[in-house]
Amino acid sequence: MTSFHARVKWRPSLNLVIFAVLALVAMLPMLGLFFFRLYDNQLIHQTQAELIAQSRVLAAIFVQDVQARIGSGIPLGAEVPADARPDPGDPVTPIRPALDLAGNDLLRRRPDALPASKPADPGYIAIGERLTPIIRETQKVTLAGFRILDPQGVVIAGRQEVGQSLAHIEEVATALRGQYSAALRIRVPDKPPPPIYSISRGVGVHVFSAMPVIVNDRVAGVIYTSRTPSNIFDHLYQERGKFLLAALAVVLATIAIGLLFSRTITRPMRELVDRAARIGRGDRSAFQPLQHYGTRELARLSDSFLDMAHQLSRRSDYIATFSAHLTHELRSPLTSIKGAAELLQDSLHSTSDTLTRAEQKKFVSNILGDVERLDAMSHRLRELARAESAPHNEQVELSDVIESLRARFPTHTISASGSLDRMIGMSGEKAMIVLAHLTDNAFRHNAQSVQIKAVGEPSAVRLTVSNDGDPISDANRDRIFDAFFTTRRDSGGTGMGLAIVQAVMVSHTGSIDLLPSDRGVTFELRFPAA
Repeated sequence: MTSFHARVKWRPSLNLVIFAVLALVAMLPMLGLFFFRLYDNQLIHQTQAELIAQSRVLAAIFVQDVQARIGSGIPLGAEVPADARPDPGDPVTPIRPALDLAGNDLLRRRPDALPASKPADPGYIAIGERLTPIIRETQKVTLAGFRILDPQGVVIAGRQEVGQSLAHIEEVATALRGQYSAALRIRVPDKPPPPIYSISRGVGVHVFSAMPVIVNDRVAGVIYTSRTPSNIFDHLYQERGKFLLAALAVVLATIAIGLLFSRTITRPMRELVDRAARIGRGDRSAFQPLQHYGTRELARLSDSFLDMAHQLSRRSDYIATFSAHLTHELRSPLTSIKGAAELLQDSLHSTSDTLTRAEQKKFVSNILGDVERLDAMSHRLRELARAESAPHNEQVELSDVIESLRARFPTHTISASGSLDRMIGMSGEKAMIVLAHLTDNAFRHNAQSVQIKAVGEPSAVRLTVSNDGDPISDANRDRIFDAFFTTRRDSGGTGMGLAIVQAVMVSHTGSIDLLPSDRGVTFELRFPAA
C-alpha cells in the first residue's frame, strides 16, 4: 500500500530555521571585524605613500644642499646601478606602495643603531643641522619619525641616534645602494593596547621607508622615515559607546525581525497545523477563519485548505445521507420482492393450492414492477456518478442539444429561442441529461409544452426552462432537489432526476434555481460559457 506521509527523518523546525538565520544576521557585524584586516592593509599602503611623499620633499632639499657643496669636495657614496637609474626620457618615476600585511613582509623589531666606524663629513653634519628644524616641524603634524643619513649610513639629523650608524638595517642597506626600500616591522607599544586590538595584526607594526638621495648618479644620503599606521580598531575603541549602541540596535533589530517572523509565518503555520489536526479528529468548530494570517500567501493557503476541508466534510455528510436514503429506498422493493417470492415458493411446495392463479399473477407482477424500479434506480445512480465527474475541456453548441432534445421527445412541443448559437462549457451528453430530466418531469406532470429561452452573458449562458404543467406546492419547493424525494413513487418515480440535474450543474460551476411563476413551473439554469 502506497504511503502518502513524509519519510521519517530529522528535519529542522521552522522556528529553528528562523532562529539560525537571525543568529547569523546578528553575528555578521562581529564576523565583519575580521575583514577589517583588509582595511588595515589599505591603511599601511596609505602610510607608506605618505612617507614616500614626505621623504621625497626632504630628498629634494637634501639634493640642493649637496649640489651646493660639490665644489668644496663633499664626498658621495656608492654609484647607483644602471638598472636602478630613472629613465631620462620619462619625466614621471612614481614609487608605489607595495607592503603587504597578509604576506611575508612583516620583519622583526628594528635593530638598534651601532657606533659609526668613522664620523660623518662636516659638510653632511652642516646639512643635517639645517634640516633638523624642518623635520621637527614636520613631525609635529605628521607624527612620523625622521632620520637623515649620510652616504655611509650615519645619522646626521633626527631626535635620537645622531652620530650612530644604521647601515646594517636591511632597508637602509638597500637604499645606500641606490634603490628605494620599505619594511614592516614589529612594534612594541608603550602601553598595552585595548582588548579589541587583539583581533588585528596591524596594531603592533611600524612602517619604515628608506628613500635614497641621488646626486650625479651616486648616493648622497638616505631619508629614513617611520610611522605607525592608522588603525580602524583605535577608532572603534575611542567610539566604543557608539559601538555598543550599534550592537544594541542590532540585537533589538534581530528581536524585532524574530517577532515579525513569528507573527507572520510561524504563528499562522502552527494555527493551520492545529486546525488540520482538529478537522482530522472530526471537530466541526475548526472550520473558522484563522486569528492571524500573516502573509498574503498564508492567507490564500489557509483559505484554500479550509475551503477544501469544508467541501470534503460536506461531501462526507452528503455520502452518509445519500447512503441512508439509498438503503431506505432499496429496502422497500427488496422486501416486497422477498415477500412475494416466499409466498410463491410456499405455494409450490404446498400440497394444496393456497394461491389462486390470479394471486400468483399479481405477485409475479409485483416482483417485475419492483425489479423495474430497481433497474431505473440503478440507471439514475449511474447518471448521478457521471454527473458528479469533473469536466475535461468539454463544450457543445446549445442548438445541437436542443435538436437532440426534440428528437428524444418527438410527440411533444418544445420551443426554443434566444442565443442558441452560444457554446457552453459542458459535454453534449451531460447537457442532454439536464434538459431531458427537466422535460421528462414536465410531461409526467401534465405539461403540454416546454419553452426554452437562452440569454448569452460574458461568462455564462442563462437558460430559462418553463412548462405549463402542474405547479409545485409551497411545501415541496425546498425539497425538490433532495435525492429520492418524489411525489410519483406509486407510478415508478425514483426522486433522482432533479438531484442529478443539480449535481451536473454544480460539478460544472453552474447552477439551477426554481423561479416563482404564476403558471406551471420555471427553472433558471446558468451554464458556464465555453
